[in-house]
This record gives sequence, C-alpha cells and structure tokens, in this order.
Amino acid sequence: MSAEQPVVTVLVPCYNEEDAATETIETLDATLAPLGNFEILAIEDGSEDSTLAVLRGLEQRFPRLRVVEHGQNRGYGAALKTGMRNADSELIAIIDADGTYPIADLPKLVAMMDGQDMVVGARTGDNVQYPFIRKVPKFFLRAWINWIVKQKVPDINSGMRVFRRSMAQKFVRVLPNGFSFTITITISALRNNYRVRFEPIDYFARTGKSKISPIKDTLRFLQIIGRTGMYFAPLRLLAPLILLLGGATAASIGYDLYMRDMTEKTLLLMTAFLNMSMFAVLADMIDKRSNV
Repeated sequence: MSAEQPVVTVLVPCYNEEDAATETIETLDATLAPLGNFEILAIEDGSEDSTLAVLRGLEQRFPRLRVVEHGQNRGYGAALKTGMRNADSELIAIIDADGTYPIADLPKLVAMMDGQDMVVGARTGDNVQYPFIRKVPKFFLRAWINWIVKQKVPDINSGMRVFRRSMAQKFVRVLPNGFSFTITITISALRNNYRVRFEPIDYFARTGKSKISPIKDTLRFLQIIGRTGMYFAPLRLLAPLILLLGGATAASIGYDLYMRDMTEKTLLLMTAFLNMSMFAVLADMIDKRSNV
C-alpha cells in the first residue's frame, strides 16, 4: 500500500439527512483519527432538504471529507456504487448517516479485515432498538437466505460493514440501486465462498424520518433474494418447489393407479416436475460454467 493511499474509505449515503449529517461526519472524523490516513465520502443523493448545504459546510471543516453529488435521487445502492468508483482505497466501509449505527465500532471492524473479504456489523448486540414491524418479515427473509447460502446469517442487510472493493466490483452487475444492495452483496459473497465475518454491534433509533416502507421494501427484498438466488444458487433455490411438485406427482400417480385411470392432472404435474427439474439443473450448470 502506498503512503498516499488511505487505509479505508468510508461511504456515507445521504438523502434528506440535514438533521443527522453533522453529528455523523464529526463523529466519523474523530473516531477514525487513530487510523491516520483515511477518507470519508459523503454521497449526496439528490436530497430535497438542506443536506447538500450542510455537507458542503462540513467539507470546509474536515480535510478528510469529500462530497459527491448525484443531482437527483438515484437510490441507496446507486450512491454506494458511486462511492466505490470515487474511493481511493481498497478497503471500503459503509455506514448510514442517520445515527443508527455505532460509529465507535467502525475501527474495530476495519481491524478485523485482516484475512477477511468482508466484515459485517451484525445488529445482534446488547442494545438493539429495532421496530417490531420490521422484525417479523426479517425472520422469514433470514430463514430463506440461510437456506440459499447454506449457513446461518445473523444479519442479512446491515448497513455498517467493511469489504474489499475488488470483491464488490465482481458483483456490480447484480448489485441493485436501492436498499437491497446490502442483502445482495451478502448473498453474493457467501455463495461465492468469500470470507465473511459477522461481528455483533448495537443499533439505535434513527435521527429523522425513516425511509423504509415495511410492506413495499419487504416485497422488494423477496424479489432481490429470489433474483440473486437464481443467479448464484438456482438448484438450491428451486429445490423446495421441485420436491413439492415431485411429491404431488407421486401422490397423483398413486391415486390414479388405485383408481386404474391415468388423469390429465397427473400428466400436468409430471410435466411441471420434469420441466422444473431440468430447468434447475440447466441453470445450475450454466452458473457453475460461468464461474470456471
């Protein structure tokens, strides 16, 4: 690593964060000071309040801070992609600007990157303030992801993590522009056998109004998990459906044999079972071939 290259670049997506941006940047700068050479990139994502003016003022006070403007709102994931393109370091850290994550733990996560490709701050610490309405869907989403990646994932979409830019760039084509960026990079890294560590952290009530819509974003998460699963683990993703169709086909055949009458229902179930099985195997072969 050259002397000029920062140890880490911290990406802070900002959209309508005029109330929290100042405290976040001030705390980040003070907390990261022991690292020596670091940089903070605040990506202003077309805010409708005075976030940009606040960030420009902070840019004059903190030499390690750079502000990148989108001009219009493009989304959380798009802001992180912009940040990665403008970062000067191999290590990338991301954190929200709303005061929900423990910035004091960020240097610890950076230190844990030795021998790791990504360190995720898992919101499983002693002090986690999480709305119940978001806990219920996440329980099922986490179970689904655990099945896809074949291991237990304590936090599927934490917005505080450190990863290697070289790893993330390999998945840029599938990383979405919205809030599902973190879920997608988690699945992508685990399914491709990158070294991922989950470290417990606290999680606090946010400053300002939340931008998360529980129903809308849960449906979007389901779509992203399904798409990413099909991309990296099609056979495992479709296995439950194949087993269900296989069981229904076997039951229908057994009933038809008992009645001595082969019905169209059985033929349709058998066709669906065979088609789904061949599709899953073919998709899995294409996935394996593309990774050679």
